[in-house]
Amino acid sequence: MGESVGETVVELLLAEPLLWLIGAAEIAFWVFLVAGLAARYLLHRPALGAALLVGVPLMDVVLVVAAVADVASGGEPSRVHGLAAVYLGATVAFGHPMIRWADARFAHRFAGGPRPVRPPRGGPARVRHEWRGFGRVVLAWLLAAGVLCLLTAVGGQPFPEPGQWPADPMWAWLGRLSVVAAIWFVAGPLWATVLPGDDRERDRVRS
Repeated sequence: MGESVGETVVELLLAEPLLWLIGAAEIAFWVFLVAGLAARYLLHRPALGAALLVGVPLMDVVLVVAAVADVASGGEPSRVHGLAAVYLGATVAFGHPMIRWADARFAHRFAGGPRPVRPPRGGPARVRHEWRGFGRVVLAWLLAAGVLCLLTAVGGQPFPEPGQWPADPMWAWLGRLSVVAAIWFVAGPLWATVLPGDDRERDRVRS
């Protein structure tokens, strides 16, 4: 059983080299992020740190160019192309907040910066926080849809209707992302708006 699964994974990687690029892009994201922050706060070389951090979005450009080039050269749009589109949408939408999050912690730990602010636990501040987070999910969905449209157009494929997404290897990923967005909406901004709570009451209870 284990050998058959391993063989299937190897065959998939050999048949879909774009998977390697997606994995490399994810690794490069963290390498550039950590290296950039280390150069800024440990080596005290802010210019070098800024240059390294530029490499974070450049990997997204490389990935989308590779995906479009693969389809343009005759490659059939597949589930891997759909995964690449969703990955690109997510990294662009959440990449900058992730950099800010890591930068605040590096600054606090190595440069005497202020303690990072925790997300609000209740009240209007929490509602705003949850809606901002959901806004990034919507942005990721729109970016993924845009990349999928581009890949479909370049590949000369017909655009499927939303009801046909589950049967389409590439567009099925947008359907999955839609489910994630719906769950995020209910568990995040909708819940916070209906039951916003109160930070002051929570603080009194903890004290």
